[in-house]
Amino acid sequence: MSISAAFFVQAQDVSLIRNTLDVYSNSQIGGSARFNAMGGSNGALGGDANALLTNPAGLGVAISGEVSGTLSVMSNKNTSNYAGSSFGYKVNNADLGNVGGVMTFQLMTESAWKFVNIGVNFSNQSIDNYIETPGNSNIVFDFDANNSSALARHAYDRYGTLSKTSFGVGANYNHNLYIGMGLNFSNVSLDQSDTAALQSLQNGSVDYLSKQNTPYFERSSGFSASVGVIGKLGRNFRLGAAIETPTFWDIDRSYNFYNDPQFGDDYAVENRRLTSPMKATLSAAFVANKNFSMNLDYTLGLTKPSYKVYGGAERQLNDFFDQNQRSLSEVKLGAEYRVKQFRLRGGYSYTASPFDALTVSRYGANGTSGDPVDQSYNNMILGDRNALSFGLGYDFKSFYIDATFQNISSTFNNPLLFGVIDQTEGIEDGYYSPSRLISSSEYVVSDVKNVINNFYVTFGWKF
Repeated sequence: MSISAAFFVQAQDVSLIRNTLDVYSNSQIGGSARFNAMGGSNGALGGDANALLTNPAGLGVAISGEVSGTLSVMSNKNTSNYAGSSFGYKVNNADLGNVGGVMTFQLMTESAWKFVNIGVNFSNQSIDNYIETPGNSNIVFDFDANNSSALARHAYDRYGTLSKTSFGVGANYNHNLYIGMGLNFSNVSLDQSDTAALQSLQNGSVDYLSKQNTPYFERSSGFSASVGVIGKLGRNFRLGAAIETPTFWDIDRSYNFYNDPQFGDDYAVENRRLTSPMKATLSAAFVANKNFSMNLDYTLGLTKPSYKVYGGAERQLNDFFDQNQRSLSEVKLGAEYRVKQFRLRGGYSYTASPFDALTVSRYGANGTSGDPVDQSYNNMILGDRNALSFGLGYDFKSFYIDATFQNISSTFNNPLLFGVIDQTEGIEDGYYSPSRLISSSEYVVSDVKNVINNFYVTFGWKF
């Protein structure tokens, strides 16, 4: 806990931790309607460009060319509960979610190599996320004898996009062994704020304060590579394995800072380098016949996020992840059943919370900082995530259309308001407005339920 406390004191924001894992280490970027209907599970099945999202060896499974485009509609709702009150806010987005294509090249030789295929896949998703927490009239900050304010609300507000473009090649050896490799280029555009509102107890006016070094803006690019293999065990069973290198991120960021002894309130720019976790995926598939198949994937993070150290901030970030973060872990299961031209699909995925239990000093039940309570939380910042999906499709021979509904739910504890100002120690980590600043050595911790409903429609052409 000493490492965790020191981390937060030194001008780091909770949203930065959340974004490091939820955005830059994200393994759930969406694909086509079929891919999402099966829970993103295709590591031993493959057959289309979405194989590049899990196991590039799946490109080698394709025996005909294919292109597709997917429209995605997202509804993301957070409901934050605190001190007997709750506030819910929903963000809706519609976008081009996925475009993919595979070109197949049949080798007209007597060699056991049957196909060499090339695939391209582009996936794009909104990362908009808004969490507003109700206030508590018992949490009061006294500025002078005649000027006091109570916590009226708090909000984490993030908006932006995450995209991933992949190029790969897959080969088919005697219809029994498939190998592949891919190159992945990712981009993030992210704007993040951390705002507290205080309401005057004297006249009811509301003052909005920003956390030190927020809002911040990041424009980032990343690169990773992946390799994979799929092997048949008899006519009905397949096993797959894939590994994706860490994503090497180059992050250009700007941020606002406050109360600097030399510059006052201003903004600064900097560059950061982040290496997100290396991932390995093991897969198993059962293909009963041409009408039914199912697939199971297990993905494990082999490393932890690591920032290139330019100073104390990156060192404290790395210490926090080394001490408190679990390896990323995800299980995905999907199945497809065909009835003539109709396709019925279903899927489930489970992603474990990325953090060990974290203990923080929080405001007591009466809201006063004079009554802090140390409490441990198992789902701090990000919690376990469950996703259920089902979909339908219809094959028109050369053309096809698929539709999918996906529900993703999680609950987590949301820490906020912590920020210490200590002029003697040179620490400036509070909340600031042009007229005042506040320092809080305890957290407010709310309970958040997150529900994401996604709808996907894919149009495709086989040739």
